[in-house]
Amino acid sequence: MVVTEIEARGVQGLAVKADSADAGEIRAAVETAVERFGRLDVAVINAGILPLGPIDEIALEDLDRGLAVNLRGVFLAIQAAQSRIGEGGRIITIGSNTAVKAFPGSSVYSMTKAAVAMLVKCAALDLAPHGITVNNIQPGPIQTDMTDGHIDHVRQMIPLNRVGDPSEIGALAAYLAGPEAGYMTGASLTVDGGMSL
Repeated sequence: MVVTEIEARGVQGLAVKADSADAGEIRAAVETAVERFGRLDVAVINAGILPLGPIDEIALEDLDRGLAVNLRGVFLAIQAAQSRIGEGGRIITIGSNTAVKAFPGSSVYSMTKAAVAMLVKCAALDLAPHGITVNNIQPGPIQTDMTDGHIDHVRQMIPLNRVGDPSEIGALAAYLAGPEAGYMTGASLTVDGGMSL
């Protein structure tokens, strides 16, 4: 569906299936993109799962999978992308406002997203000599398939009194990928309607 929408705009699209916690599959996905388009300029790392529940009820399997997808997967994707992105390239991760504000039942998700924010700072320092910027977007409640059924009850906690639209996060990612953001690296930008204030 996404590829169809992209190609309807007159540009090429490509879908590659990969497990975001599998190093080999992530590297293969990057190589497939480079083979198809000739190079890699921007990587947006946006995989995530939302294990919820009080800390005393979280199963070990949920903890392990949350760490694997939300943190290990981001680390592996940054590694794979930076090996193929040249000077002036951009790496953008999608974190969460739970990195800066605790919510009941969000221990696994929140700690992985807080770790991503620090990972971005470290990666930004390591990749700066190569001219690659690394930044992090921390959305609040956004209307997506993953958040369906989870966000209506938090609307009253958002000063702007609404949930976000995916296009608002996409616009920020486009800015970070563009030339105007060339001097920004290591930043975590919270976009949550004021929820974390």
